[in-house]
Amino acid sequence: MADEEFKEPLLKKKYYQNCSGCKVEQLKELQRGLPVRELISIWIVVLCTALPISSLFPFLYFMIRDFDIAKREEDIGSFAGYVGSSFMLGRALTSVFWGIVADRYGRKPVIIIGTTTVVVFNTLFGLSTNFWMALVTRFLLGSLNGLLGPIKAYAIEIFREEYQALGLSTVSTAWGIGLIIGPALGGFLAQPAEKYPNIFSKESLFGKFPYFLPCLFISLFALGVTVASCWLPETLHMHDEDDISCDVSYNALESASKTEFKQHEGTDATAKKSLLKNWPLMSSIIVYCVFSLHDMAYTEIFSLWAVSPRKYGGLSYSTENVGEVLAISGFSLLVFQLSLYPYVERSLGPIVVARIAGALTIPLLTSYTYIAMLSGFSLSLLINCASVMKNVFCVAIITGLFILQNKAVDQHQRGAANGIAMTAMSLFKAAGPAGGGALFSWAQKRQDATFLPGNQMVFFVLNVVEAIGVLLTFKPFLAQLHE
Repeated sequence: MADEEFKEPLLKKKYYQNCSGCKVEQLKELQRGLPVRELISIWIVVLCTALPISSLFPFLYFMIRDFDIAKREEDIGSFAGYVGSSFMLGRALTSVFWGIVADRYGRKPVIIIGTTTVVVFNTLFGLSTNFWMALVTRFLLGSLNGLLGPIKAYAIEIFREEYQALGLSTVSTAWGIGLIIGPALGGFLAQPAEKYPNIFSKESLFGKFPYFLPCLFISLFALGVTVASCWLPETLHMHDEDDISCDVSYNALESASKTEFKQHEGTDATAKKSLLKNWPLMSSIIVYCVFSLHDMAYTEIFSLWAVSPRKYGGLSYSTENVGEVLAISGFSLLVFQLSLYPYVERSLGPIVVARIAGALTIPLLTSYTYIAMLSGFSLSLLINCASVMKNVFCVAIITGLFILQNKAVDQHQRGAANGIAMTAMSLFKAAGPAGGGALFSWAQKRQDATFLPGNQMVFFVLNVVEAIGVLLTFKPFLAQLHE
C-alpha cells in the first residue's frame, strides 16, 4: 500500500484543457484494437500527395514531343528530366520551412495546404500549352506541398506505441503505391481522344489537352481528401500553462505516455543540441537520400525506356501498356505490405530487410536489358514480375529508414527533422529525373559502344547508386538510437 502511495505521483499525467495534442493522448489511452480509421486517414493523405509526383512519367515523353521543343528525338529525355526534377527542386527549397510551420502551428494546417496545392497546380499542369508552363506549375506544386514530412510526424503521434511502426509503414506503403498507381493512371488516361474515341472526341477539352484527364482525376481525388482533412485531429501539443485540466491519468505510463518516456529517455540530450549534430538522424537521412536518388531516377527511366523505340533498346510500349505494368505492381505491393512485410520486419528488423532488398535489386536491374530482347507473352510476364519485385524492394527499404528517422528525435523536433529529411531527399530526387533523363538520352546515342552499349549503361549506373546505398546501411556509417 505504501508502495502504491509512493508511485502514485510519478504516474500522474497532466492534461491541458484546450490542447488538441492532449486530447489525442487521452483518446490513445482509451483506444483498443487496430486503429483502422487513423490508418485510412493517413493512407489517403499520403496517396493524394504521391499520385501527382510520378503520374506524368508515362506521357511525359509524348508531352515534350508535342511541345516541339526538342530538336532531335534523342533529346526528349533531357527535357523530360527537367520537368520531372522541377517538382523536387521546389520541394527541396521549402521542406524545412513547412517542417517549422508544422512544429509551430500544427500538422493539420500544413496537410490541408498541401492537398489544396495538388488540386490547383496539378490541374494547371494538365492544361499546360508549352514547356515553360509545365515546368513552372510542377515547381509550384512541389514548393507549396510540404505535407510529407509532417505526415510522418503525425503517423508517430496519432498511434499508441505498438502501432507506430504500422503507422510509418502505412506512410511508406501509400507513398510507394502512389508512385506506382500515379503512372498507371497517367498511362491509362492520357490521350483519351486517341484511345477512347467513342467517349472523347478530338474537338473536346480532352482532345485539345490530351494530358489533362489524368491530372483532373487526381485533382478531384485531392479535393475530396482536402475536405475530409478538415476533420483530422491535431496532434501537436500547444499548452497554455494557466489552463490545466483537472484530468489526471494513472494509466498513462503503460499506454500513451510510455512512448513519451522512452523517447525522452533516449532523446533528451538530442533535443538540446542541433538536429544536424544528431548522427542517428543524419546518417539515416543520408542513406534515405541515396536510395531516393536511385528510386526517382528509376521511376523516370523505366517509363522512358518502356515507351522508347525498339531500335534504341526500348520496349515500344504505349502509355496504356506502361499503365498496365504499373497497376499490377501497385496491387502486388499492397498485398505484400499488408501480408508478408510485417512478419519479415519483425523477424529480421527493418535495416536487415533494407540491406537484403537493396542487394537483390542489383541483379534484378541487370536483367532488364535482356528482358527487352524478348517479345509477346514472355516479355509481358517477365517485365511484370521484375516491376513487382523492384517496387516491393523499394518500399521495404524506405519503411525501415522512416522508422529510424522518427525514432531519433522527440515530438517538438519531429516536424523540423522530417523537414530536413524532405529537403535533402528532394534535392536528390530532383537530381534523379534530370540525371536519369540526361543519362537515358546519352545512352540512346551510344548504341554501338564497346563498353556497356545503349541501355546497359543506364542500368549499370543505377546499380552503382544502389550498391552505395546498401554499403551505407552498415556500421560505422548508419547509427541507430540505443545501439
